[in-house]
Amino acid sequence: MKYQLLPRLSAEEYAALERSIIAHGVLVPVEYDEAGEIIDGHHRVEICESHGLVDWPRFVRKGLSEIDKRTLSRELNFARRHLSTAQKQAVIADQLRDTPSISSRAIAAMLGVDHKTVSAVRGKLVKGGEIPHHDEVEGKDGVRQPATKPIKTAFVPDQPNVREYMAGAKMIRAGQQELRHKVRLAHMDMVAEKGRSSAPQKLSRVYPVYCADPPWRFGVRSEVTGREKSAENHYPTLPTDEICELLSGLIGGEHPAVCFLWATNPMLLDGLRVLQACGFVYVHHWIWDKEVAGTGYWGRDRHELLLIGRRGDIAAPLPGTQPETVHRERKGKHSAKPDFFAEQIEKLFPGVARLELFARTARPGWDVWGYEVDPSKGPVDLSSAEKASEAAEGKPKRRARKAVTA
Repeated sequence: MKYQLLPRLSAEEYAALERSIIAHGVLVPVEYDEAGEIIDGHHRVEICESHGLVDWPRFVRKGLSEIDKRTLSRELNFARRHLSTAQKQAVIADQLRDTPSISSRAIAAMLGVDHKTVSAVRGKLVKGGEIPHHDEVEGKDGVRQPATKPIKTAFVPDQPNVREYMAGAKMIRAGQQELRHKVRLAHMDMVAEKGRSSAPQKLSRVYPVYCADPPWRFGVRSEVTGREKSAENHYPTLPTDEICELLSGLIGGEHPAVCFLWATNPMLLDGLRVLQACGFVYVHHWIWDKEVAGTGYWGRDRHELLLIGRRGDIAAPLPGTQPETVHRERKGKHSAKPDFFAEQIEKLFPGVARLELFARTARPGWDVWGYEVDPSKGPVDLSSAEKASEAAEGKPKRRARKAVTA
């Protein structure tokens, strides 16, 4: 049991898992590496073998280093296990010994604990000489940053000068706001023009699996200040009616298909409208918990919805392969979605053609469509492109793997 890094289940937990497997089978696939070593699922395999079972859902992880495998094992097991404080600290300490240069916040997000707990364990290991002190650490986005941040100070005027100070601050803030507004308008116009000049081509084929992250246009209370952090600063947005018209022309029809469509809380009904416009019937949704709350009028949003629509006689996932409906992972760059969801779709629909709409970057095994994709090439099949490149060079390329994150 090379990667059994957490304590064994308690007798009660083991018995509960055994009853579940007897009644329903193995619901979560056992994860292996290329050598057949179990990364996650030791107890499931043990229970199956004790009852004479020889087959259960499997998933093979390829291209992982030893540290990657141990990290993945802890990440998959930590959140769903009932561990004592001492046991949690022991697992955190093992992770820090493997990846001392990863920031405490990144490790905390990965294991689902408070970053102060990780920092406390790190301090003990550094003091005891078990791990080195790092002046710089790597965040979950792969960017290196100082391990400690300087203390910020603020000027506080004497009481008689507060009124004059506030008036001056108000003038400065208004001037900065006006300048930011002008810059934002110019930048948004540039982004929109880029979108118009590089509009993607129509699709040349139909797909059984679609995934789309539409460029929703949100309403704001103030056009002067409300769009300083809006999507228009990153890519051209569209009103819902235009998204419905665009997508129905691209992926509408009667051929059997499934569509995974991203929608935020305020755009839930808009997302359902888009599915309906394309001929899909809503059947389910998944939730991405971003861990960090953002803005919102009725509540501070910290999650997004991945709506699932079905059209025609499309095959539903095999029993036992469905993922849990909530995935927790700290948000990264604007609009970027965790790889987890694409990986789950790949598991549910292996070996079939998949298209990602409004794609911003290419993904192995997927065709991609979007204004940021080269419009002269139409939908890009990255897997085919990589194979052609490898054949020309006579050797396979090494696939990139994202850094250790939550």
